[in-house]
Amino acid sequence: MLAFDFGSRATQGAREYQEDSSAVHPVKVTSSGAGKEQMCSELVAVLADGMGGHAGGALASRLICDQFIATFGESEGAIDARLSQSLAAANEAIAEKVASDPVLCGMGSTMIGVAFGSAGVEWISVGDSPLMLFRRGEVAMLNEDHSLAPELDRLAAAGQITQEQARQDPRRHMLRSAVTGEDLDLIDQSRQPLVLEDGDYVVLASDGIHSLEINEVERIIAAYASDGAEAVAGALVRSVDALREPHQDNATIVAVRAVEV
Repeated sequence: MLAFDFGSRATQGAREYQEDSSAVHPVKVTSSGAGKEQMCSELVAVLADGMGGHAGGALASRLICDQFIATFGESEGAIDARLSQSLAAANEAIAEKVASDPVLCGMGSTMIGVAFGSAGVEWISVGDSPLMLFRRGEVAMLNEDHSLAPELDRLAAAGQITQEQARQDPRRHMLRSAVTGEDLDLIDQSRQPLVLEDGDYVVLASDGIHSLEINEVERIIAAYASDGAEAVAGALVRSVDALREPHQDNATIVAVRAVEV
């Protein structure tokens, strides 16, 4: 049987304020002990990267995380349906908040919601925050990127623009979909549970993680994998800070490790 340990870390980067939020809710606790990570046989994790300025972005991301966790915990039935219900409830919470205070119009957030259990991992996401699987030294992206970056990369692959133009395009990080209280243009959802193996890591991140190249993310996780999820999350955030990028965005990491028990 697989159980899960988890950890989260965040950095404000070079920004004047923090717009990221995250939450992890253990559904079934397997074991815990002093000085050890809490082990769970089921848990749900959510990460949101807000937009709309200091007040709006921070409020949106926190509201989405809280509502998603609450709705998932109250709902019953198949995991995929519960994930969809939780996203819908989070989106409605944003709509209600904006309706009650028009000053907040334009606030919103990306969102990744992930459920871990005996069948594996299932997710739902909106926006460009990456969801990654680390297995046997390599990282694979699990969810779709709802920014313009994939579209620009496709144009470069087709020879319509150069790769350098694709990388430097100022529209690269523009979102094609976000949780704003309005109709959701794009939603990525797993079609079936992804079966996890002993030692796998699933990492939820805000897009501030993109300051690190994928091979560096792989190296860091591999180096700290045996120390647990808290160590991995901490090492990734420290590595982002160490780059000292002058325009470093907020970066938040939620790491979840699968452990055979």
